[in-house]
Amino acid sequence: MKKTVLILAASCMMYSCSTTPKVSDNPLLSEFTTEFGAPPFQDIKLEHYKPAFEQGFNEQNELIEAITKNAEAPTFENVIVALDNSSPTLDRVSGVFFNLTSAESTPELQALSGEMMPILTGHGDNIYLNAELFDKVNQVYQNREALNLTTEQNRLLEKTYMGFVRSGANLDAQQKERLKEINKELASLGLKFGNNLLGEDNSYKLFIENEEDLAGLPQSFIEGAAEEAKAAGQEGKWLVTLHNSSRLPFLQYAANRDLREELFTAYINRGNNDNEFNNKQIITDIVKLRLEKANLLGYDSFSNFVLDRNMAKDSKTVMDFLNNLWGYALPNAKAEAKELQVMMDKEGKNQKLEAWDWWYYTTKLREAKFDLNEDDIKPYFKLENVRDGAFDVASKLYGITFTKLNNIPVYHSDVEVFEVKDLENNHIGLFYVDYFPRPGKRGGAWMSSYRDQKGDIRPLVCNVGSFTKPTATTPSLLTIDEVETLFHELGHGLHGLLTNCNYAGVSGTSVSRDFVELPSQINEHWAFEPEVLKSYAKHYQTGEIIPDELIEKIQKQSTFNEGFRTTELLAASILDMNLHNLTEIDPNLDVVEFENQAMKDLGLISQIPPRYRTTYFNHIVGGYAAGYYSYLWANVLDSDAFEAFKENGIFDAETANKFKTYILEKGDSEDPMTLYVKFRGAEPKLEPMLKNRGLLK
Repeated sequence: MKKTVLILAASCMMYSCSTTPKVSDNPLLSEFTTEFGAPPFQDIKLEHYKPAFEQGFNEQNELIEAITKNAEAPTFENVIVALDNSSPTLDRVSGVFFNLTSAESTPELQALSGEMMPILTGHGDNIYLNAELFDKVNQVYQNREALNLTTEQNRLLEKTYMGFVRSGANLDAQQKERLKEINKELASLGLKFGNNLLGEDNSYKLFIENEEDLAGLPQSFIEGAAEEAKAAGQEGKWLVTLHNSSRLPFLQYAANRDLREELFTAYINRGNNDNEFNNKQIITDIVKLRLEKANLLGYDSFSNFVLDRNMAKDSKTVMDFLNNLWGYALPNAKAEAKELQVMMDKEGKNQKLEAWDWWYYTTKLREAKFDLNEDDIKPYFKLENVRDGAFDVASKLYGITFTKLNNIPVYHSDVEVFEVKDLENNHIGLFYVDYFPRPGKRGGAWMSSYRDQKGDIRPLVCNVGSFTKPTATTPSLLTIDEVETLFHELGHGLHGLLTNCNYAGVSGTSVSRDFVELPSQINEHWAFEPEVLKSYAKHYQTGEIIPDELIEKIQKQSTFNEGFRTTELLAASILDMNLHNLTEIDPNLDVVEFENQAMKDLGLISQIPPRYRTTYFNHIVGGYAAGYYSYLWANVLDSDAFEAFKENGIFDAETANKFKTYILEKGDSEDPMTLYVKFRGAEPKLEPMLKNRGLLK
């Protein structure tokens, strides 16, 4: 996923710059005057960002000073609400800047990020370590029972108070200074880690010169690879990259085993090569600094620091949960490996199944067992049709509409914008979609926002992905995984769009990490329901609705390869926890050796690496540190929640309205388990998740 975290952090340092534009020339310095307040991308230039950040720092500092110097008794309104409203300019510039550094980055933007991140971090520390401000917050918090606050107000007050405590407000002066240093270092290291990963992804290019090396690959892939090679100045060749939309089809279909091995090896060694993109020392330093930070704040490990505010509460609960699932997943993965080895043996090549063979033989085995070739399905999954189908599901469930707008500024020609309205034609928000890979975009898929909802202010939400690109002769035709991802990210988008809170601090996706995946993952459940498939899965050439026999095959193979999928996800989750469960760290820690030993201790088979290895595990450098387990934790919630729809009808109005009311609209305005129980009537059960993954017979 993923919502951009706007780190309001920086020193009040000012810059002198002869090229600083006048206020009237800088669109970031005032509210956008475009329709719906959409960012005027065509007017925003590189030189606008720094002055806008500077004004944002000064503006927030002045508002903070007004809070601390206010002679009136501290109240919820003059302290907590004032603080929640203290960064309009900083929110505006951050919303644009950090989205573009992820989706449309340039070397210049990366350089500016490197310059600004320590300053942003310092600014946030100066706020949270402001003793006068914390005293005001603390007075309101200690008097909370006498304030007659609403549930949402109480939640905001608690989050604000704990935000200060967890940011070091109770530390002594020397500890505060060290914490500031740690936070600045972590900000810079995290930025460099991500930039290195982007550089690694963009620098690797597998050019294929001989047509026979294309054996097994679909014609649409071959056409796309030829176009990519031509764009790279190598016309007459075929280009394969590390982007999912290129790498995964190649591993699935390419008969040339040596080339599969080369591509796979390049992918799993990202960030661990002897080049300028090496992340090994960076992630080592990050882990060490995080433990030092946790210790400063009174925790024995970084995982317990993080989890203290999540649904899981502590690392033992998470590890018990993951180890329990491991007992279900690994035996299934081993059984799948044996099946694949049998298939390889039948070819008479006397070769041992390796990791670069898994996708290739899984594709063959799926076809043999279910008479299902994904290339037969993809013509029914034209991206625009899938997107419209996902919109239609949201419309039926939540009474909203999506209307494409052609007059809203965008930052790239791939981007489309939709206005979202309710049944009474009231504006809900704007929804930006940006679906194709390109050099300036990091890999994967995520949700973010340019503006969050607060009271009457409606959100500007985006989904960004890296799906299969169209070619000169073929539109974008999605794989099953890509269809699922599109529905997933729209689920996050709905969480951001439909939120209905009074305060930014509890609005939208600002929820605990192990709750945020519930709206996204439950939305996946509709993607392959027969009724839904018939609404959007239409052959891109003939318009034929997907036939029942194909739907039946898709349904039958729904748990196929789930041992692998769950095991690789669990392995990454446990790796994340192991790194952040450390209570002391060897000065000579080698994170790659640590990872290898951790996987050996688990009994992970060699054919399955963790979904993300340490040197390219961008999730745990970002907001998912000691939190990657959240996908599985939330999978328990979403599987149990979808049972309510299956019990009452997948488009049952009452069930959908309860999910909208208690989950999508509430943000973090109430305890997440309390909200879930209000929707479902009981806490979630594990069995639906195990059945959905084929782990419980």
